[in-house]
Amino acid sequence: MAIKFGRPIESRTRFTPVEAAQRLDLTVRMRRNRRSEWARRMVREHVLTTDDLIWPLFVMDGDNARAPVASMPGVERLSVDQAVREAERAAKLSIPCVALFPYTDPKLRDEAGSEALNPDNLVCRAIGAIKKEVPNVGILCDVALDPFTSHGHDGLLRDGVILNDETVAVLVRQALVQAEAGCDIIAPSDMMDGRVGAIRKALDSANFTDVSIMSYAAKYASAFYGPFRDAVGSSKTLTGDKRTYQMDPGNSDEALREVALDIEEGADMIMVKPGLPYLDIVQRVKEAFGMPTFAYQVSGEYAMIMAAAQNGWLDGERAMLESLIAFKRAGADGVLTYFAPRVAEKLKAG
Repeated sequence: MAIKFGRPIESRTRFTPVEAAQRLDLTVRMRRNRRSEWARRMVREHVLTTDDLIWPLFVMDGDNARAPVASMPGVERLSVDQAVREAERAAKLSIPCVALFPYTDPKLRDEAGSEALNPDNLVCRAIGAIKKEVPNVGILCDVALDPFTSHGHDGLLRDGVILNDETVAVLVRQALVQAEAGCDIIAPSDMMDGRVGAIRKALDSANFTDVSIMSYAAKYASAFYGPFRDAVGSSKTLTGDKRTYQMDPGNSDEALREVALDIEEGADMIMVKPGLPYLDIVQRVKEAFGMPTFAYQVSGEYAMIMAAAQNGWLDGERAMLESLIAFKRAGADGVLTYFAPRVAEKLKAG
C-alpha cells in the first residue's frame, strides 16, 4: 500500500500497531540515511566550517591585560597586545576575520563621540598592531558612535532626537579613520538613513576602493544586546532607547526595503542582527537578493546558552553547534559569534 503525503491510511478502520505495520509498504524508510555517523555525514545538507566564523573582540586600554565581562562568561576585554595574541589564535584556527569593539575610557566620551575620530584611538591602535603581526587575518570595524558618546546612542543627540544627516557626516569621518588605520571591512551599525552611500563615496574618493562595506542593513531594536552594552560600557550611559532608528521587531517586509537600499548604495555584504530570533529575516534576505549575507549571534544569545550550560540545563557544546548550523540552514554565509574560537577548536579536532 503506497503512502501519499496528506492522505490518511484507512482512516475509518482501527488497527493494532502490529497490524498497521504489516499493512504498510515501507519501501521508503527515512531512517536508513540516519543509521550511522558516516551515513549522516554523507547526506548532510548544511555543514559548518571555520570559514563561516567572524570573531568579535573587545579591546581596552592597558598592557598585558584581560578583564572578564561578567554577563558574557568566557568573554574578556583585551588590551591591544592581548588582542594581537587572539588574532594569532584566530589565524591558527583558520578563522578568517575578527571584529573589533572598543571599551572607551569614560573620560574620553562626550556628546559628539569625538574619540571615534581620533586616529590613535583604541580601535585604530588595535588595527595597526594586528595588521603588523597577523596580516592575513581580516579586520572588521563597527562604525557607530555608541562606544564613544556620553549618552550611549549610535548618533548625535539633540533635544532627545537622534540627528540623521549630521550623524552620517561624522560616521563618514569615522570610517575614513578606520580605513586609514588598515581596516578591511567597514561595518556601519548605526541604522542612519543614507550612511552606506555616503561612506562608499568617501572611501572611493580617498582611494580606499578595496575596503569592503558590510552593512548592518536589518538591525532590530532588540532586548538581546544587554551584555554587549556591558562589554563596551554603554549600558549605564544609555539614555532612553534606540527605537527611533533601529527596526521594529514586528517588521519583516521593512527589512527587505532596508537591504535593497543599502545594496543600491554600495554595500558589498549584508548583516542581520540579532541572529537566532531573526532567522526568517536571514532567509528572506538571502532568497531575495542572493548577496553575501551574514548574521550576528549577539551577546544575549550567547549569554543565554552559556548560562543554561553552566546551570546544567543544556549540553553547552551541542547547543553551541546546533545554534550555529541553524544560521547556515537559513542561508547565512557566515556568523559573527563569540563562540568562534570554541567552535573552531572543535571543528579542527574533528
